[in-house]
Formats: sequence, structure tokens, C-alpha cells
Amino acid sequence: MGSFASRPILVVDEDPEARALATASLQRAGFNTCEAERGENVGELVSRVRAQLVLLEVALPGVSGYEICRELRDEFGEQLPIILVSGDRTDELDRSAALLLGADDYLVKPLDADRLLVPVRRLLARSWAMEKPRLTEREQEVLSLLAAGHARSDIARKLVISRKTVAKHIEHILAKLGVHSEAQAIASAFRDQLVEDGRLGGGRPRTARWGPRVRA
Repeated sequence: MGSFASRPILVVDEDPEARALATASLQRAGFNTCEAERGENVGELVSRVRAQLVLLEVALPGVSGYEICRELRDEFGEQLPIILVSGDRTDELDRSAALLLGADDYLVKPLDADRLLVPVRRLLARSWAMEKPRLTEREQEVLSLLAAGHARSDIARKLVISRKTVAKHIEHILAKLGVHSEAQAIASAFRDQLVEDGRLGGGRPRTARWGPRVRA
């Protein structure tokens, strides 16, 4: 799994001022962004840049944001957050239509930073949770101990299991994280906030932050 948080938010809007405003707000909040003026080939662009969220204007030349939203939802499923925005269609019925077509939220222009960032953060938190691998409770313990700098022999002693069992757990962790070494697993865990960063004294393991636990 690559670093989800480093993937860009795609802003699709024909209006350069609106694009610039949204992009500036997102970048100030620490997000990477990319932009598109038209709706054609948005799906291809999402795939190419591996966008983590799409901010999509309803009124686009050639093809409407509603249609693009439906196509993106069909292609990428529920995991891709889509926020439709409009400066013209401000009725509650417009919002209802957007949600029925698969949008996760509907915002009315002009977009100030607060009104934009609240749904963006909420939807990305949901997507990050969906992408995190489901480790067993024991695998979480092993990864936390690895991240705290413990050797395999230390992990075996602390968890009262054999080194062979530790090796098997690490093998499963590497597969679930899509990496090939313990160092890469630790780097991925910190980069994607799967374990808490910071230094803990006394050789204590950092606390793992995963989705729902699955017992072995």
C-alpha cells in the first residue's frame, strides 16, 4: 500500500478563480492537489494520479458534473470520495439529486476554507480507514514491537511465542502492507499513521492504530 496521505485531491472546475481558491485552501491545510478544467477523461486522470478525493463542479463544459459523478462511482466504487460543488444549483433538490447520483457531499459556492475542509477531512478519514489493512491482534502487537526497535528474539520473549511464530506473523504483516522488508513495513506504518509516531522510553512498544481488530 502506498502512502495514501500523499496522493492528491483532484479539483475539477472550469472557473480558474474557483479552482485557485479551492486549491489554495487545500494546500494550506497540507493536501497535495491537481487540477482539471473539463470533465472529459476525469476517470482516467483519477487513475493516473491516484487521486484520493475529487472536488467536482456541477456545471462543466461538454459533460455535467452529475454525469461524471455517476461514472466515477461506477468505476471506483464507494471508496473514492466525491464532493460536488455549484454556484448556481443551490436548491435542496439539487443537493438531493447529487446524493442520489452517488456524491458524498454537496457544497455551494463560494467555498470558504472551513466549509470545504470539514467534509474533506471527514471523507478522507473514512477512506483511510477503509484502506488500512486488517491485521490480527497478534500481528498488531508484533508490528508495534518492531516499530519500537525490538528484535525478533525480543518479540518472541515478550509475547511468549516462538521465533518461528514471530517470523510467520511478520511474513503476514509484510504481505498485508504490500512491502518486502521489516524496514519497509515500519516506514509504511509510520508514514500512513498505522502506529503512533514519537519516542517511547524503556523499550515500550508504540500503540498501533488500526481498524477493527480481528483475533487470530
